[in-house]
Amino acid sequence: MHLLGPFPIAKGQCKFLLVAVDYFTKWIEAEPLATITANNVQKFLWKNIITRFGIPYAIITDNGLQYTDHKLNKFMTDMGIRHRCTSVEHPQSNGQAEAANKVILTELKKRLGDAKGAWAEELLEVLWAYRCTPQSTTRKTPFRLTYGTDAMIPVEVGEPSFRRIHFNENSNEMSIQAEIDTVEETRNQARVMAEACRQRMTRRFNTALNKREFKEGDLVWRLQGTPHRNPREGKLAANWDGPFRVRHNLQNGAYKLEELSSKVIPRTWNSTHFDRPWAKGPVTRAMARRIQEEVDLVKTSGLAKPKVVFTWNALS
Repeated sequence: MHLLGPFPIAKGQCKFLLVAVDYFTKWIEAEPLATITANNVQKFLWKNIITRFGIPYAIITDNGLQYTDHKLNKFMTDMGIRHRCTSVEHPQSNGQAEAANKVILTELKKRLGDAKGAWAEELLEVLWAYRCTPQSTTRKTPFRLTYGTDAMIPVEVGEPSFRRIHFNENSNEMSIQAEIDTVEETRNQARVMAEACRQRMTRRFNTALNKREFKEGDLVWRLQGTPHRNPREGKLAANWDGPFRVRHNLQNGAYKLEELSSKVIPRTWNSTHFDRPWAKGPVTRAMARRIQEEVDLVKTSGLAKPKVVFTWNALS
């Protein structure tokens, strides 16, 4: 699930778009919103997801305040939904939603031209076209994987297709039943195709990947995104923050961090936002105090990301 916007103000003062995509079928649900609130997210979950498709096993979101809201998380917990947050400022962790956003934006731009404020009215047609288009990963349409049969689309009416020309009302029910009987086989084939595609992409990605591994106890600098910078410093704000200590390695590049005072940093962080540690291995409290003193001295000199090298072998 992901929020898109702001867009030009549309009918109903809507300027945001809440998007949800099913991991397997690639079915997209989206709804324009006027404001970003946890209450609107909860209404969307109930109206567009739960009452149409049932209760999902898990929902993946970013760390926006509308998703971390206590009432919303209680609602999901009561429904038995596992809420998983992506690493901070690492949208690749929610790649399905990002891909859906790209499709929606691309198609809206093609259709709107100069009438940017009509995006909410065009949204349904964009979603309809996407749902009836075979996906490169599964080779099936999201509509077929969701409902067990392909939808009748407008182009089949204007230029009659084979199934429309030879439509037989008496045998139609039997034909639909036959398709439903094979829906599990169709989904299994799509699952195999999707997994093969995923493995190809993984191999291609890993060949060009320079893995960055950090051990528990390593010290790191953390890249400061725009939301975390001091607004009073503007463009002169430091690009890096820290130092921080790696508290837990959650695998696949995700880490939990803590300050040198052992205060845990909320949420998970991806290694792409880290700079190499100055000291490898566990760091004792005495070492941490000395490191902090050195860092404070260097920070006062105006450097945005000081490089400090430690060579001692202190054990306490």
